[in-house]
Amino acid sequence: METILIVDDEKNYLVVLEALLGPEGYEIVTTDNASDALRSVRESDLDLVITDMKMPGMSGMELLEECKKVRPELPVIMMTAYGTIEMAVEAMKKQAYDYITKPFNNDELKLIIKKGLENYRLTKENRRLSEALSDRYKYGNIIGKSKPMLKIYDLIGKVAQSRASVFITGPSGTGKELIAKAVHYNSPRKDRPFISINCGALTETLLESELFGHEKGAFTGAVAMKKGRFEVADGGTLFLDEVGDMPVLLQVKLLRVLQEMEFERVGGTRTIKVDVRVLSASNRNIKEDVANNLFREDLFYRLNVMELEVPPLHERVDDIPLLVKHFIEKYREDKGENKLELSPEAWKALYTYMWPGNVRELENVIERAVVLRSGEVITKEDLPDFLLEEKEEEIDLNKIVPVNLTLPEAFEQLEEKLIKRALRYSDQVQSRAAEMLGISRHVMHYKMKKYGMLK
Repeated sequence: METILIVDDEKNYLVVLEALLGPEGYEIVTTDNASDALRSVRESDLDLVITDMKMPGMSGMELLEECKKVRPELPVIMMTAYGTIEMAVEAMKKQAYDYITKPFNNDELKLIIKKGLENYRLTKENRRLSEALSDRYKYGNIIGKSKPMLKIYDLIGKVAQSRASVFITGPSGTGKELIAKAVHYNSPRKDRPFISINCGALTETLLESELFGHEKGAFTGAVAMKKGRFEVADGGTLFLDEVGDMPVLLQVKLLRVLQEMEFERVGGTRTIKVDVRVLSASNRNIKEDVANNLFREDLFYRLNVMELEVPPLHERVDDIPLLVKHFIEKYREDKGENKLELSPEAWKALYTYMWPGNVRELENVIERAVVLRSGEVITKEDLPDFLLEEKEEEIDLNKIVPVNLTLPEAFEQLEEKLIKRALRYSDQVQSRAAEMLGISRHVMHYKMKKYGMLK
């Protein structure tokens, strides 16, 4: 619902315009002075301003100038009973959207308002798309070609086309928000807003206000009306990150919104209807929380129509070279022709670490290494000490080779994996891979041919 601010020191005009425009489906905010109007422009989510030209104190023309400083794209319609061509020209020079004289024609005013709102909507959408153009969150922005990630891509393609709620699970740092954005930007809603909120980062009161908005005066500090994330995401997608941390009382309100797609702002009585697809994520075991009455079962099943599990990094080690290359290019300031590489010892450290912080931790490590390195090769000395610590861990053979293989079959399968890993370490340079494995180039060539790695 679009919000229109009407400013006029003649209160009868405020009454007339509210009665005229309210039934058109707009939310009307009125004030009889420009100072309060400017405060609303700064603090409220407005879509259009209609202001009288001549008012005590700050004039309508001065208000127009201040509005353009604060929100240059907000359409402002000037209105006066003393219309002259000179005043109209001056208003348009100062970037007024349009100019209308009193007494005005009702249909003409409605048409100007409609066009102004459409223009503002398109302007906001074009800006949003322009900002997202270099980072569209298509599949290419999710780094990985391992089997677990290929499965994720397949699921994204399937769930993106539906309206169903998707629950994204996985440890912290695995990129759940990237997955949510991929679902949105590959869906029919891709040209509408993608809005996210971290449910674990706010208190219950603030979270309710952020989700559903609030009216002016709803609580201490609510100096202006504010639209919530559900309202801003209308027509698009809302991503509820760490939804498992949402307080139980607020879960009840969220359930009602998901069922009816309607709500009231905090401190308000008017019902607002929206069309929003909800994606949610959590690194908690929500099923355990449901069993322990920490999370509502009915809300969980409403959110979890489709589940998408993001694997931890140690289960997709084949993606480490791709991720490392991506982060090197991201953080390298000298974008020259020389290729920045990792030493074999550095690669070994990256592969043998368990990455409890997942992709986010790997990114931090690579950013640090790019800053600390002294040449075109990142060495183990450029990595944090905790990556280099010798770890005595029991090897889970069941994760390496199937239990139903004979010893020669298991050996061959393990040998093939080790050769592929050495090739990734060495950036597909066979001589370096052979050196890492402690074998000759001749043996390396023979093994690669044996396992179908050579054409």
